[in-house]
Amino acid sequence: MRRGILVLIAAVGLLACAAPAQAITFGQLDTTNRFPNVGAAVYDDPDSGEKQILCTGTLISPTVFLTAGHCTDYLESIGEADVWVTFDPSFDTASPLIHGTYHTHPLYGTGGQSNTYDLAVIVLDKAVTGIAPAALPTLGMLDRMSLRNQRFTAVGYGTVREDKRKGPQSLFFDGMRRYADQGFRSLTKSWLNLSMNPSTGSGGTCYGDSGGPHFLAGTNIVVSVTVTGDRFCRASDVTYRLDTLSARNFLDDYVTLP
Repeated sequence: MRRGILVLIAAVGLLACAAPAQAITFGQLDTTNRFPNVGAAVYDDPDSGEKQILCTGTLISPTVFLTAGHCTDYLESIGEADVWVTFDPSFDTASPLIHGTYHTHPLYGTGGQSNTYDLAVIVLDKAVTGIAPAALPTLGMLDRMSLRNQRFTAVGYGTVREDKRKGPQSLFFDGMRRYADQGFRSLTKSWLNLSMNPSTGSGGTCYGDSGGPHFLAGTNIVVSVTVTGDRFCRASDVTYRLDTLSARNFLDDYVTLP
């Protein structure tokens, strides 16, 4: 299940994905603005008539915001052309917004489970100042690394889980940026699979952190973006690699690659 906007049905404690969004489990608040280049994509929710968080993403140049393809594909499916980005660590109606134009990977949804091409960018109407963009990995960077003991950092806004006993009933939303430390599980041609099991000291993403970054711990290098994971946001984080040729061929149209 893709990690999308969370609809919490309190009466039965169930989850339904209406559209993409964000969440961090077993993490901590970014109270010191440690990740200023991680922001939230915001859209006009047709149901509420209000601006809501759509997805997480990362500034990768002064005018380019990286997120997941299923986020912008959702906007297209509802006929919504407008999207905004905020880098406010705590989103509310007063958060400053920058308008942009979204571009979904042209091959999104065509490659099957082996490669979903689940990437998109939002090109901002004006350059962001005062925030250093995140760095992107070189081609095949993860293939060349010893990953067994490597740690990663997931960052995102929204639905939160801090209790490992209650399942979906423990989820809540406050629109604040959080981050969590993660361990390595496995690597495939398109996917970086990370542990988010709190019993092993890891946190991760939930419904959804879609499009949110996974940094090499202690660096400004975002190596993958959140796409999906296990149903109860407890065990696995499935993230789309940015160091592959297919990802780089898309990103090369918008930014200068390392």
